[in-house]
Amino acid sequence: MTIQPPAPGEPRRPHGPRDPGDAWVEAPTGEKYWGRFGAAGLLAVDAERGVLLQHRVSWSHFGDTWALPGGARHQGESARDGALRESAEEAGVPVDAVQPRFESVLDLGIWSYTTLVADVTTPFEPVISDPESVALEWVPIDEVASRPLHPAFAAAWPMLRDALPVRPAVVVDVANVMGSVPDGWWNDRAGAASRLIAQVSRWAVEGMDADHLGLAATRWFPLVAAVLEGEARAADVRADTVQVHRAAGSGDDEIVAVAASLAESRNPVVVVTSDRGLAARVEALGASVRGARWLREQLG
Repeated sequence: MTIQPPAPGEPRRPHGPRDPGDAWVEAPTGEKYWGRFGAAGLLAVDAERGVLLQHRVSWSHFGDTWALPGGARHQGESARDGALRESAEEAGVPVDAVQPRFESVLDLGIWSYTTLVADVTTPFEPVISDPESVALEWVPIDEVASRPLHPAFAAAWPMLRDALPVRPAVVVDVANVMGSVPDGWWNDRAGAASRLIAQVSRWAVEGMDADHLGLAATRWFPLVAAVLEGEARAADVRADTVQVHRAAGSGDDEIVAVAASLAESRNPVVVVTSDRGLAARVEALGASVRGARWLREQLG
């Protein structure tokens, strides 16, 4: 591949000093892709208004088409952070107004583009904040395909649309997962639970490989719930990314109740436990089950 900086006078955002990522990547066959370190865009999904699309200015790559707010990733920047930064710069999307749900990556070897799909948790109005947009609109999902779409977005849209109803959740049987490793957890159940939930919290932020959930796309950020019982209920938990449930009585009964509640709005619901009796109970609710080793291997 060949890295080509922008041509002199080429109208590219931002107006200030350029990041090293602001350059064209040219394939041996001549195709050009913007972003030395790849690129990322945000598909913001509003339950009432549809998805946020950007009408691209005519001088941009594939101008006068509709696509996602996004652009080149900075050096060392994750795709998730790049998509959120770019959408804030291009469309005024507040970072704290969306909750990432999954990523879909187009990897060409020499260059990659990551679509971050995120749910709007606080309604906002997009703002044209740079010269790359002619318009920003909330477009109903059923109307997206009728717009003149950027070719790459048009190719990705069928898979993205099919994945929009999917909202996974993972429920962790903390006692069972703790008990799967003889590391002395029995000497301090609350402390061991705190350490495990801290690991689970980092895992929730980083997301999990779609194959581990049997889903499409590349990486998912499911809702994660953890159930504590007995002495572990005293765990000092400092993890905003994990819902913590402290069972007043039976931990198994609490896990079943949490799984049943999540099944009303989430799909699929995955319960992490190696307890066969509990597995049968949650499977009867329509949840699937993964053993403690499944989670341990992902936590590292």
